[in-house]
Amino acid sequence: MRRVSEAGTVRSTISGGYTDQMLGPFQVTAAALDPAAVGAAVARSGDGAVSTFVGLVRDHNAGRRVLWLDYEAFAPLAVKTFEQIAAEAAGTWPGARMAIHHRTGRVAIGEASVAIAAASPHRAHAFAACRYAIERVKQIAPIWKHEHFQGGDIWIEGATADPSDDGARLAALERACA
Repeated sequence: MRRVSEAGTVRSTISGGYTDQMLGPFQVTAAALDPAAVGAAVARSGDGAVSTFVGLVRDHNAGRRVLWLDYEAFAPLAVKTFEQIAAEAAGTWPGARMAIHHRTGRVAIGEASVAIAAASPHRAHAFAACRYAIERVKQIAPIWKHEHFQGGDIWIEGATADPSDDGARLAALERACA
């Protein structure tokens, strides 16, 4: 059982006892994602909304039956990229706070590959910031997807935009506010 405190500490039951660990807002991990904990990590008493996005591995893509995905990432740079995305969102939607967690390694059909939470005093800001974050993760995070399907496998193109490219940032902003 996991419980998240107001300070973002995760308390997990382990062999009859408890262990505390900080649930960082930006993580790249091989462990299964806990979307509720990601949302709880950013929620505060003054918020009017916490919006979450959970990206799941689906069983099909491009007309093929997908068997599983493998994700690779340059974790230190990915975490810095997540921090940049959160800073961009906070600059656009004042008061918005964000957490982004992404899986690496083998991820099975139906499992979460990414979990994003945006908290804000206003629901519209939480929704928009969350949508903006996934658009930017796809654009600029150094994370690569290896799709395994019936009859083969293929690397799916990862981040292609320069993190400082204002055109890419504006395109993500347009999609977030559409």
